[in-house]
Amino acid sequence: MEQERELLTLDELTNRVGISVRNVRFYTTKGLVPPPIRRGRSGYYTSDHVARLELVQELQSHGFTLAAIERYLARLPEAATPEDIALHRTMLTPWQQESPEELTRAQLERRANRELSEEDLETLSALGIVMRNKRGRFQVVVSQLTVGLGLLDLGFPTEAAVAAADIYAEHGRQIAKELNDLFRTEVWPAYKEAGASPEKLREVVERLKPLSIASLVAAYESAMDETRREAVAKRSR
Repeated sequence: MEQERELLTLDELTNRVGISVRNVRFYTTKGLVPPPIRRGRSGYYTSDHVARLELVQELQSHGFTLAAIERYLARLPEAATPEDIALHRTMLTPWQQESPEELTRAQLERRANRELSEEDLETLSALGIVMRNKRGRFQVVVSQLTVGLGLLDLGFPTEAAVAAADIYAEHGRQIAKELNDLFRTEVWPAYKEAGASPEKLREVVERLKPLSIASLVAAYESAMDETRREAVAKRSR
């Protein structure tokens, strides 16, 4: 009887996840979610369907194509529980509170109070402040726009911005992989053994995100200080 109470009708599922009936059926035919559980002529859905549909939505919000989503879901273990899937979704959500604002080029230039050349846009993109999207508009981290414009005024080389972006990307991927492995092998098993819900895990991760960012900044500053001391020591020899 407990299991019966956990089953959802199609209407209940769409209301829970905020996806149309048509899309649920489409995702089912594409194999992104399993087919409903049959009880006579009726089909029912479980927390596994909810978790997978929410993960599909999260991936779509990050710009994943349907083919990329299929590949991502195909890599999930067959025995993945709704809680395991919730962990994947939690790790995908942005680690900073500010979401980029979508602007047209005209809106961006009005916000910047200046015309922006293609080279300016390339520099701002490399700095992670202004990113062109597929619709020809721009995702703008508004709080950092003034900083980026100030660097343009100081003649910051585009090549240096691009090179720095490559460095951040290379090391960022490694940090992300190691942190993800840490959550998967150390954090999640501990909470899973304690019977924690996916919502509890999400709350834990959300609380850790700003601390993790602050720790990365502190580690970077410490490393820069050490690098400067080593450079000074070399020159004094």
